[in-house]
Formats: sequence, structure tokens, C-alpha cells
Amino acid sequence: MRILLVEDDALLGDGLRAGLAQSGFTVDWVEDGMAADAALSANSFAAVVLDWNLPRQDGLTLLRRLRGRRDATPVLMLTARDVLEDRIAGLDAGADDYLIKPIAIAELAARLRALTRRAAGRSEPVFRHGALQLNPAQRSVTLAEQPLDLSAREFDLLALLIAQPGRPMSREQIENALYGWGEEVESNAIEVHVHHLRKKLGSEWIKTLRGVGYVLKPALKPESEA
Repeated sequence: MRILLVEDDALLGDGLRAGLAQSGFTVDWVEDGMAADAALSANSFAAVVLDWNLPRQDGLTLLRRLRGRRDATPVLMLTARDVLEDRIAGLDAGADDYLIKPIAIAELAARLRALTRRAAGRSEPVFRHGALQLNPAQRSVTLAEQPLDLSAREFDLLALLIAQPGRPMSREQIENALYGWGEEVESNAIEVHVHHLRKKLGSEWIKTLRGVGYVLKPALKPESEA
């Protein structure tokens, strides 16, 4: 899951980026509101972690601009402000959640998972698709109740596909969701990840649509159910 972190405190930003990366997030980090506005205009993110006090453009102004152009990307605001009126202002401007510093990485990660769940219209914290089950919090996958050993990229790719079964994702969409700025992506990286997933899941689970992309399908039904 690719998120944008907007935080001007270098020490805190570096710690949040590292902590969220360990929790399985792909994190792009900018340090001012104008850079964040440009990043959000040019890229797609699953969520934004937005500090309130920022140089060049404060977080509240950025949030209002984001919602003004009807960008529904989930936004979690970070602030040292523990004043009720400020929290109300942030939520009324379009924030989806709010955390007051100091921040526990585990809570921040959990809140981001909850935000993206709600944005996708899901209530359950675990993805279930036929015999396949994926738990984002535990970063675990089972098939027919048997655990699967997936690499980090394989897990992230499967999480993308299982979030919208039946809906294809292009190679470009997958790359944009899995890789952050500065990460080198080999030309056949997505094909390699899909190949490895098929070996572990079974070839029938991921279908290639030529000229379109990849889509997750349920396992073939037994003949007795056909």
C-alpha cells in the first residue's frame, strides 16, 4: 500500500517512514505543503499522513485544496494541537482521522488500514475470496486454511488484486501502487511476481488479460458444482 507522508520534522519523518515501511507500507515523503500538493496532483496514493504545521502551505489549506478538487484520498492528520476546536476544524475540512503527537507506529499503521478499508467500502479487516484469505495486519495469507510463504512484494501484489476481485489492474497501476519514488523497477518485475504467485497459489487464481492487465479469479469449481 503506497502512502504519502507529509512531515517537515526530519527526525520524525524519517522515523515514521522507516516504521511504516516495516509495517508493509510503501512510503513517499515530502516536507512541505506545496511539494505535497504537487505529489498528490501527479500520483495516486492509498492514503495521506498529513502534518498540520507545514512550511509553504499548511496542512489544513492543503486538505481543503485536495477536497476542493474532489480528491477523496483518505487523509489522517498529525498534530501537536490538542484543542477541540482544531480537531473539529481538521475533520470539517475533510480529514478522515486524527492523531496527536507523539505517535505510536503500530496505532498509525492500524488507523491507515482502517481508513483504506472504509474507503474501499469494506468492514472486515481480513480479505476473503473463496478459499483464499489475506490478513493485512498480520501480513499473512492462507489458501484452504494452509499458510503460504510469500515475499513482501508478492504479498503486496496479492493484496492489491484481492481488494478488487474481478476487476483488472494494469501493470502501470500495480507498479504505481507497489513502488515509491527512487525505487528502481525492472521491466519484467511485475511479471516475475505474478509468476511466483501462480506457483504458490495455483495457475488458475491470477488471469492475464492481454492489453489490459491482471485480475484475480476464484479457483475453478469442482465438476460436481458446475
